[in-house]
Amino acid sequence: MSQALLTRHDGTVLVLSNNNVAARNALSPAFYTALTAALHKAAADATVGAIVLTGEGGHFCSGGDLRQLATRRQASIEERRTKIEGLHDLIRAVRDCPKPIIAAVEGAAAGAGLSLALACDMLVAARDAAFSVAYVKVGLTPDGGATAFLAEFVSRQVLTELCLTGERLSGERLHALGPVNRLAEPGQALADALALARQIATGPELAMGRIKDLCRQAPHNTLAQQLELEAQYMVHSQATAESFEGIGAFLEKRPPDFTRLRQH
Repeated sequence: MSQALLTRHDGTVLVLSNNNVAARNALSPAFYTALTAALHKAAADATVGAIVLTGEGGHFCSGGDLRQLATRRQASIEERRTKIEGLHDLIRAVRDCPKPIIAAVEGAAAGAGLSLALACDMLVAARDAAFSVAYVKVGLTPDGGATAFLAEFVSRQVLTELCLTGERLSGERLHALGPVNRLAEPGQALADALALARQIATGPELAMGRIKDLCRQAPHNTLAQQLELEAQYMVHSQATAESFEGIGAFLEKRPPDFTRLRQH
């Protein structure tokens, strides 16, 4: 049996790839477990500056494995809930990881695959990638945070349309709606995501983790809450070796070298 998750390093960028090619990278409990563990490990690894999440074989993720879901109706509610919590633990691991995570999407990102892509901090998509909140097509309701993530970008009316129709959206359409950072030519999403990840990976580790948290909290916090969080992080950031290096480099008119500050 092949590994559910493939990992490789591109300098300080960690590439994590869904490897269920025969099922267009449908999700499985083995994948939840492997990816969640990889993210927790990367969070504590100072040699990892950024993470790219992608899929093998030309597809990002086609969502839940319908063959497995078809047998789940025979399980108890508690058992079905446990399976869903495996996915939700993974989504929380993506959101809570202090490392910047970029989704590189080719082909399908449907159902929970769309949720996983949207959970990432940034998204690079091929122009012809196919995104969909596909649950309604098989009589199911969204999970994995799909409605929460899409609601950060679109109106309630558009969100409702996307969920009730299960309409396929191209990378270009999703870019127009807001979630896609960069459009890539077909077959180039991973290369473009790696270029973006390399640019980010050499940044200040502690500051980037705090910036990620600020961006994650901003849509849900009141202005007062966000100002308080910004104040806390700024106070702490001013006393770090990273800020000494960054400010010193600016005053000395040289590029900052944050990578030397990381503990290996």
